[in-house]
Amino acid sequence: MPTTTFAASRRRTFSSTTRAAQQQQPKSTPPATQSKFVYNVAASYIAKGHPYDPSTHIFHFNPYNRVQPPKPGRAKSSRPESGQDAFFVSRLGTNPSEVALGIADGVGGWMDSGVDPADFSHAFCDYMAAAAHEYPYNNNNNNNNNNNNNNNNNNNNNNNNNNNNNNNPKSQQQQLTARNLMQRGYEAVCHDPTIKAGGSTAVVGLLSESGTLEVANLGDSGFVLLRLNGVHYSSEPQTHAFNTPYQLSVVPPSMLLRAAAFGGAQLMDQPRDAEVTRHRLRHGDVLVLASDGLWDNLFNQDILRIVSRTMADVGAWTSAEDEAGVQARADLGPQQRSIATLQSLLAMEIVGAAKSASVNAKLDGPFAKEVKKYYPHEAWRGGKEDDICAVVVVVSEEEASQAQAPLKAKL
Repeated sequence: MPTTTFAASRRRTFSSTTRAAQQQQPKSTPPATQSKFVYNVAASYIAKGHPYDPSTHIFHFNPYNRVQPPKPGRAKSSRPESGQDAFFVSRLGTNPSEVALGIADGVGGWMDSGVDPADFSHAFCDYMAAAAHEYPYNNNNNNNNNNNNNNNNNNNNNNNNNNNNNNNPKSQQQQLTARNLMQRGYEAVCHDPTIKAGGSTAVVGLLSESGTLEVANLGDSGFVLLRLNGVHYSSEPQTHAFNTPYQLSVVPPSMLLRAAAFGGAQLMDQPRDAEVTRHRLRHGDVLVLASDGLWDNLFNQDILRIVSRTMADVGAWTSAEDEAGVQARADLGPQQRSIATLQSLLAMEIVGAAKSASVNAKLDGPFAKEVKKYYPHEAWRGGKEDDICAVVVVVSEEEASQAQAPLKAKL
């Protein structure tokens, strides 16, 4: 990922970089102490074959709401009308300025075995939301296999380090990462007696108060980070073959025995296979996490056009007066609202456009172009009907002194 530092005036010219540069580790430059980041989050969704109603197919995130511990076999009627797609948004521990969020897309192929893919994806998100809300964890109660090395290191600390640890509660806590959170949710699903089988893709993000984003992406869900009229970064899908994404699975023993006897293999990827990227955020950035129902029907440039138009319409991104460019309005907080919050308006516009494209039989979308690439003799036209789910974040940087200049970006 590109490295950025914050000048005192917060003025920074944006320039595009290669994907290889985008994936580099960010410079360890500490954020300015006089500022913190706040995340305004909303989600919108619609199940395949259902009419989209923006007024009801919307979720407004409130960081002060408590996340209830998930109960095995939760009633399906309590789920949002998102079909086999599921999502979660939770504050991270007790800090309302730090957020965990993610999307899981249930693998539809399990329906051939009489399994409802939504059971896996919704339970998975419930468990991740609870794990984020319950953070920090005590290492003594840590069951996460990915952190065994950390635990071993703790056991080998000398007496001086132990004394320091006793005076520093954070040193006794497990460091949560996006991949850790995915692992915790997956392990919980695997131990849920009501989930006999199923699978899903996953994209999980952590947003810190200091303005960093970490994302673990497994499969063909994904995310795009938009910055002042530009696509700053977009994830690449992980697939084994065409339309066969990486996926987390619970496979019953009977299926494993059958596969061993007659051949064939079940896809059983692990959270460790997820691609992890880290990004430095800026005031006015827009982050979109979504299931493949969005990416199969809208190109990144389609999403950018929707976001740019909406941000400009409400005055969140405006033309710079002293140079050719775009600037972010100083105040992007939740008080700037009319009928809807900015983040919910963006989510509704994006999902509404994807829904319309999915049922358009004349305009080829990304999925149709992929079909033609791999199967040139197939007569697939138009969009691809599917469940659609998107979580949208509007990034706001709050300064101790409100007299800072806005960010600018060259068009």
